[in-house]
Amino acid sequence: MPELVRVEPIALLPTPAGCAVFLGDGKKSIVFYIDLAIGASINAALAGETPPRPLTHDLYLFTLEAFGAKVSRAIIVALDREIYYARLILEAENEIMERKIVELDARPSDCIAIAVRSGAPVFVVKDLWDSLDDMSSVLQDMKDKGMELGGG
Repeated sequence: MPELVRVEPIALLPTPAGCAVFLGDGKKSIVFYIDLAIGASINAALAGETPPRPLTHDLYLFTLEAFGAKVSRAIIVALDREIYYARLILEAENEIMERKIVELDARPSDCIAIAVRSGAPVFVVKDLWDSLDDMSSVLQDMKDKGMELGGG
């Protein structure tokens, strides 16, 4: 298993084409871009807001729970031609089967939305993390200019 860096969503910023998500480990932050609706979903979960009706990510978690499964962690594993790839790791155990670990290919944005709802940690593969530019100064400049940033 590759070495991992634990990260958290530290800011979300609407953009003309969607939403910028900043992930950080306390020393460094990275940014990538996602669909605005998923950004709003992540921001609402981070703020502890409960929608009047379940959103897609809520429904997914309710379904997992009904089958005796839970989200163990989310891992951003690769970047290829400006597209990030991630894995959602699930643990299932119920009256039908013994404990089982399931690894699913997923978009990082969905992984983050599901992880923040379930309280599961988010990681980035260390080699990938080390290869990405630190965006901490950009984020700090935006905060200094008084931009309203969602997220943690």
